[in-house]
Amino acid sequence: MQQHRLPSRQHPPRPSRSRTLTGLLASAAATAGLLLTALAPGAQAVAANPYERGPAPTNASIEASRGSYATSQTSVSSLAVSGFGGGTIYYPTSTADGTFGAVVISPGFTAYQSSIAWLGPRLASQGFVVFTIDTNTTLDQPDSRGRQLLSALDYLTQRSSVRTRVDASRLGVMGHSMGGGGSLEAAKSRTSLKAAIPLTGWNTDKTWPELRTPTLVVGADGDTVAPVGTHSEPFYESLPGSLDKAYLELRGASHFTPNSSNTTIAKYSLSWLKRFIDNDTRYEQFLCPIPRPSLTIAEYRGTCPHTS
Repeated sequence: MQQHRLPSRQHPPRPSRSRTLTGLLASAAATAGLLLTALAPGAQAVAANPYERGPAPTNASIEASRGSYATSQTSVSSLAVSGFGGGTIYYPTSTADGTFGAVVISPGFTAYQSSIAWLGPRLASQGFVVFTIDTNTTLDQPDSRGRQLLSALDYLTQRSSVRTRVDASRLGVMGHSMGGGGSLEAAKSRTSLKAAIPLTGWNTDKTWPELRTPTLVVGADGDTVAPVGTHSEPFYESLPGSLDKAYLELRGASHFTPNSSNTTIAKYSLSWLKRFIDNDTRYEQFLCPIPRPSLTIAEYRGTCPHTS
């Protein structure tokens, strides 16, 4: 086979000066991009999670009685709704950050929304739309309160005056006593919920293996109405092992501790809602490592959040 060789004194053509310059510029741009990526991880994280609301949290900011958002509120008459008893919506006044996740909160047996009203502005000022509700009657049982929580969520996202401020794909439920039992019922019925927080919850159903919603169970060491041994602890232990879950037992607390402003309840409820409704991993630092016993925490158990 005949082979063709370059003459011994001939060399391959050199690239033109313009091609060389183009290559150098491309290489420099790639290097600059790598440097920017390494130097600005925060910008990358913000772009990756459009649901973050508010500044980076600190222990002081999540324990504060108010967050960074100015809030307003609007009353909802029981005559204007069906399926629950009306209530009060608390929401950030600014729309600059887009929509917000939302949470509906139910009171307990014989109680009204006033018993859990302190959570409204406290959570709303951290970047949530919060709906504290009255139930159809003060004697409604947990299964009924669960349905009412879902009816209130539907009203909030579909008919309320602030519906355009709410991201209907990022919702949660909370409740005190029978309202806490109702939050478990709601999460069982609607698995798309992003977070559930029963506060010293009461329910005749003690096992919840069906739940698919990240759940923070809050009990009180001095609870004689819904003792942790027969309510909060069995609730927590029955949740699936694969689920993001936690059990917070308040020290020196009673069944009615959630009815007044409480820093420990607010701190961990906020962190839970931020992590699972907003997918905001900046709040994982308050949930993992597992909080240790303290003057206000008798016990804390949990699975560290499964970072996605």
